[in-house]
Amino acid sequence: MATPVTKKTSSGGAQVKLQQFGRILSGMVLPNIGAFIAWGLITALFIPTGWIPNEGLAKLVGPMITYLLPLLIGYTGGTMVHGKRGGVIGATVTMGVIVGTTVPMFLGAMIVGPLSAWILMQFDKAVDGKIKAGFEMLVNNFSLGIIGGALTLGALKGIGPVIQGLTNVLSDGVQVLVDHNLLPLINVIIEPAKVLFLNNAINQGILSPIALGEASKVGKSILFMLESNPGPGLGILLAYWLVGRGAAKSSAPGAIIIHFFGGIHEIYFPYILMNPRLILAVIGGGVSGTFTFQMLGAGLVASPSPGSIFAYFAMTPKGGYVPMLSGVIIATVVSFLIASVLLKTSRKSGEDDMDLEEASAKMKDMKSAGTAAQTAATTTVSANARNKAEVNKIVFACDAGMGSSAMGASVLRKKLQTAGINVTVVNSAVSEIPADADIVVTQKTLTDRAMASNPTAEHISIDNFLKSPKYDELVERLK
Repeated sequence: MATPVTKKTSSGGAQVKLQQFGRILSGMVLPNIGAFIAWGLITALFIPTGWIPNEGLAKLVGPMITYLLPLLIGYTGGTMVHGKRGGVIGATVTMGVIVGTTVPMFLGAMIVGPLSAWILMQFDKAVDGKIKAGFEMLVNNFSLGIIGGALTLGALKGIGPVIQGLTNVLSDGVQVLVDHNLLPLINVIIEPAKVLFLNNAINQGILSPIALGEASKVGKSILFMLESNPGPGLGILLAYWLVGRGAAKSSAPGAIIIHFFGGIHEIYFPYILMNPRLILAVIGGGVSGTFTFQMLGAGLVASPSPGSIFAYFAMTPKGGYVPMLSGVIIATVVSFLIASVLLKTSRKSGEDDMDLEEASAKMKDMKSAGTAAQTAATTTVSANARNKAEVNKIVFACDAGMGSSAMGASVLRKKLQTAGINVTVVNSAVSEIPADADIVVTQKTLTDRAMASNPTAEHISIDNFLKSPKYDELVERLK
């Protein structure tokens, strides 16, 4: 049965543009996090100050950070713009910025990968339908080769040195903050930005490229810990568990497991929206945690993504466990104490907390409006509704295809199994929805992008991946 609905919320404003830009940056890094972790583990184990120093195996460290990781980013960025041809030219041109500089070219790869793919895409559009039969492969190969070669030379002589200068400026700026003990103040910006789902953009798009350069020189970087510290969020959830009430109190223990051990920080964002004053708690936790990290000389060898305590242990260099744990614990305690006081005073003053579903809806509305004001929103469902016989695969999609969509897929998969329904449920990035998806489930702010990625599927838009009445409705329809 078709449910023709549609809705568009206002989505202008600087915040939305920043979120879109951040998604592009994080989209180039997140699919390659496994390679970053591999480099971090090799670094932690085999460099002279590592757990088991080995001069021969440590030879991998330099080439991986200099060539492998930037090339992966360049290829991924190119693929996002123009498929495999875009990926090939993106990696090719990234080689130009690598050779033209003396620092790891993550920022350079993020620029030239998508840019070179876009240029190739414009050429392909211009010649589309104008190539004589039998010459397609020749034109395709030589056009990529000629355009890619020219852009690689330009990157070598022009873009690379400019990006190196920019990288040096950013690194010097961070060093000034470190030298003047001002680094903890960055959390005053980071913690509120996380609640607006800018966490991947901040961590993967901005901090990690600078931190990797620092880690390649000294073996660790505190910048990996600024956004990813699980302590502030853990403090919020513990406060709700111990002094909260209602559904928030009962759901907090499960959220703690997902957040602290699973590393999916988005799980605690709605808890803050239930009582916006709690943003002060995560700011306090973030500032105190970073201050502790800095005072004790903490640092990680690579990005702990997702931000799980297990990832923190894996990425901590030899001799760094006490500083790392101290910062996480201090952040948790400070955040918990502030949140507990705020929750108790809210109750005494007669303020009513909204429930989790309301908080999730409010957060999505804030994102879609690009402001801090709540806007009206309705659920969007495409007109391509499928019946039971037509549904073989359901896809949950989010920005990176790794966090909230994985949680949602797990929830619905269990409901379907309980109901005895044999349907494949997977998760993916919103830009990479499989062509054979029959139903696509997204948060409402991503539904338009999901429909553009796969216009033939049925699209269901929800507020909260963990709890939505749409799940039960879908299970009933597929029984």
